[in-house]
Amino acid sequence: MPDPAQDLDDPLLGPWLKGFPPAAEPLRRSQLARQGWRLPDGHLPFPVAVLKASALTHNLTWMQAFARERGLDLAPHGKTTMSPQLFRRQLEAGAWGITFASVFQLRLGVLAGVRRALIANQVQTAPDLAGLARLLAQTEGLRVAFLVDSVEQLRQIEAWRAMQRQAPVFEVLLEIGVAGGRTGVRAVPSALDLARALRASPAVRLVGIECYEGLGVSGDDATDRAATDALMADVAAVAAGCDSEGLFEAEEVLVSAGGSALFDLVAARLRLPLSRPVRGVLRSGCYITHDHGHYRRLVHRVAERCGCADELQPALEVWTTVQSTPESGLALLTGGRRDLSFDVELPHPLALVRAGQRHDLAADGRWRIRGLNDQHAHLRFDEAGALQPQVGDLVALGISHPCTTFDKWHWMPVVDDDYRVVDAVTIHF
Repeated sequence: MPDPAQDLDDPLLGPWLKGFPPAAEPLRRSQLARQGWRLPDGHLPFPVAVLKASALTHNLTWMQAFARERGLDLAPHGKTTMSPQLFRRQLEAGAWGITFASVFQLRLGVLAGVRRALIANQVQTAPDLAGLARLLAQTEGLRVAFLVDSVEQLRQIEAWRAMQRQAPVFEVLLEIGVAGGRTGVRAVPSALDLARALRASPAVRLVGIECYEGLGVSGDDATDRAATDALMADVAAVAAGCDSEGLFEAEEVLVSAGGSALFDLVAARLRLPLSRPVRGVLRSGCYITHDHGHYRRLVHRVAERCGCADELQPALEVWTTVQSTPESGLALLTGGRRDLSFDVELPHPLALVRAGQRHDLAADGRWRIRGLNDQHAHLRFDEAGALQPQVGDLVALGISHPCTTFDKWHWMPVVDDDYRVVDAVTIHF
């Protein structure tokens, strides 16, 4: 019989996976480092998405230290990677728990050893409530809290529970939202009314307050600070009201916020002065790989605001090869919409490798991706430049918004600074 634990932690990898050498024999993750595979030497097919080991380690340490120095805990968003190996690294680095967006995602986390989790989303349908109840019943020590933002959702939970012979009392966080945004109660009085209904319900226990500040991020400090301050003021008002009326049903109140762009602006507002202990929980997820575009710019502003001596480092790259140069100033690369993120902005050319020699590409517009098809990237370049791409050259691309690169791969090699494969992670979207 297959061992599920081994299959998750040390999975069998093989040529059925995009990016795995098609002529190689299947092998376990633990055997990868012995193969001597190195990207610039052409040992892997292209495109292939890779993670840089040194940057991963740096980012795990950096973010954990950021939270610890502010008296906060970290429950990073697992939906960024959906990788059990990366969940474990985050927990080993000191994360309090892992955040998910659905019961489906939570199940993978539980299999990977997660025992404290937030579902930063509403749970209300019968299949999801049943699935969560089953995980709680079958997993010793598992604690999960999910979001509630309406009495209608609460009534659906109560109706489902009334049909069960046995069912848990679900832990919930009251979600505060913003006008024009996603889910979440829009006004303090409405939030307090909902909190009273939660307190009166036998189906749930109110254990904290949650919000997400990143929807309207602009990159302008004054604008972002004003919007974040307004949201966190509502969180504080609701928490204070719940505290004064005795609506929380936990010895410790969870107060959670923190996307991947403005986490410094909420960090100072999570340790609220309530009558019982408060655990402030940041949920930033993209920090583990960072990126070469959107988050790199925004987290640079974070570093400037907090006076950080260093910053997060991009760990995720997608390597391609030049397959055609059909006209002047244009090269077609073997990587497209099926392989890398394009929802925020197009990828950034980082380097060209020819005959093992690396040439870093300046980010000055002379090398730029001007379009993507399903399997192709259109690389435009300066025809007068000294370096001209040729068929067979390798081109490394940096991405913007790592989440939507992860969901295009089932595995990613982990490489050292010489781009030698030393490990791998698997991905389960």
